[in-house]
Amino acid sequence: MKKLVLLILGFILGALAMYFYFHNDKNEESMDETPVPSGIIKPAEIKTLTEAYDPRYEAINDSVFKGVEGGDNRSSWYSLEDLQNFLTLAEKQATDLGYTMNGVRIYPGAHPQIDGVPGYSTFLLVPTGYENQSEGSMVSALVGGNGDIIGGNGLNQGEEGDPPGINYPQ
Repeated sequence: MKKLVLLILGFILGALAMYFYFHNDKNEESMDETPVPSGIIKPAEIKTLTEAYDPRYEAINDSVFKGVEGGDNRSSWYSLEDLQNFLTLAEKQATDLGYTMNGVRIYPGAHPQIDGVPGYSTFLLVPTGYENQSEGSMVSALVGGNGDIIGGNGLNQGEEGDPPGINYPQ
């Protein structure tokens, strides 16, 4: 499960970085000079990693979703607009809470059970960063990290795959 989360985190953060870099007005003319972010993987690697998740997915379905048509969710889809708006709002909220936002952590989650039917898996995006220190602080040079921003809102409600259990590519 940890590897899946890292895979999805890498994929989403890579896609977000590419989107924001390429769609920034001042960078549109210099797209050819754009450095490739670390963590970018080719479709064949995506397929290999998602197929390596198959035994875990089957274990979840065989135990939690036994007898439920369609099985558990394998992916969450978020629109670019929602992701961009989330990042903008999260960065503002982080500043208001006294943090500098430096990333996003992705947590696996599950919707609550309703009428005996287990809820689909989902992925929650949570802003990360570090608490701001005053400039005169002795520890200001030591500040950093990627901790969750305490009190910061997260993002959920990504759409499930169609059908939910389908693997990459959809």
